[in-house]
Amino acid sequence: VQLQASGGGLVQAGGSMRLSCVASGLPFSSYAMGWFRRAPGKEREFVAAIRWSDDNTYYADSVKGRFTISRDNAKNTVYLQMNSLKPEDTAVYYCAAAISIATMFRNSNMYWGQGTLVTVSS
Repeated sequence: VQLQASGGGLVQAGGSMRLSCVASGLPFSSYAMGWFRRAPGKEREFVAAIRWSDDNTYYADSVKGRFTISRDNAKNTVYLQMNSLKPEDTAVYYCAAAISIATMFRNSNMYWGQGTLVTVSS
């Protein structure tokens, strides 16, 4: 299984950025997909997830209303659209895949991508 994330970089506060993650080696349309992040000096935290069965979405309170997760099963790709970015959104963002949303929320038995760095300048 490979999860290849891309789209990170430097953006000014208030700007937007879209992350992409292409998955291979798993039945993408049958997996919950999500994004996590690790800020400097902090532990990794949940950002957003999307369920495979009905595309229900879940967000951390800190990003709700600003970030949108979506998926394109035909392209085996999950996206994270990030708007109104804040300096505190600066982190390495990781794409993740799990057999279910419940598994993802337990943070166990998951596949992880390599991470992409997002830096938001003030």
